[in-house]
Amino acid sequence: SSLTNASPSISQYDLTTKYPIVGMMPFSGTQIQIIEVPAVKSEFYDRGLSNGADTILLLVNKIEDIDKLEKEVGTIDSTKIVVFNNKYDLDERKIDSTLRSKKLNYVIINTETGSGLTELKEKMFKSFGRIRVFTKEPGKPKSDKPIVLYSGSTVKDVAEKIFHGFSKKVKETFVTGPSSKFPNQKTGLTHKLKDLDIVEFKTK
Repeated sequence: SSLTNASPSISQYDLTTKYPIVGMMPFSGTQIQIIEVPAVKSEFYDRGLSNGADTILLLVNKIEDIDKLEKEVGTIDSTKIVVFNNKYDLDERKIDSTLRSKKLNYVIINTETGSGLTELKEKMFKSFGRIRVFTKEPGKPKSDKPIVLYSGSTVKDVAEKIFHGFSKKVKETFVTGPSSKFPNQKTGLTHKLKDLDIVEFKTK
């Protein structure tokens, strides 16, 4: 409920969730689907749904629950992110030190205060192996919503994503962002892009 538009049942006792609950999380102009599944120790847990996920969030409130949860989830190829919900206001520095020593991919959040949620969203997006690329028309601001592509995509991929065959009409391209050496760097169609790049096309 802190991340999406879904309204799951929330109670003080365990195993509240009896069936998968789907929600959409808006993030930087994109929409990410999150499915809350029944707890792994619940009779309603469906392992098949977890196997089909791109990324799995392992939500815990106690350090000792992490090893148990990882064993119960088993060998799933999906990227796993340990999400420690510090709702009991424990010593966050100590929690962070312990999680780091275990060499885990983790985020510490607090659903009461909302802290850590932005970091979690960013980490989730990066786990998908995608990048966000904004387009721009000459003399105008960049687009509000990014084009989402696989990591390693090129300027040509952006052009073709706009519409098939558009890359053949491109005369010049300019890139501003992490992959450019300076703002408005003139590049070719084979230039590899990075997350949050801005691409401007000039057509023939």
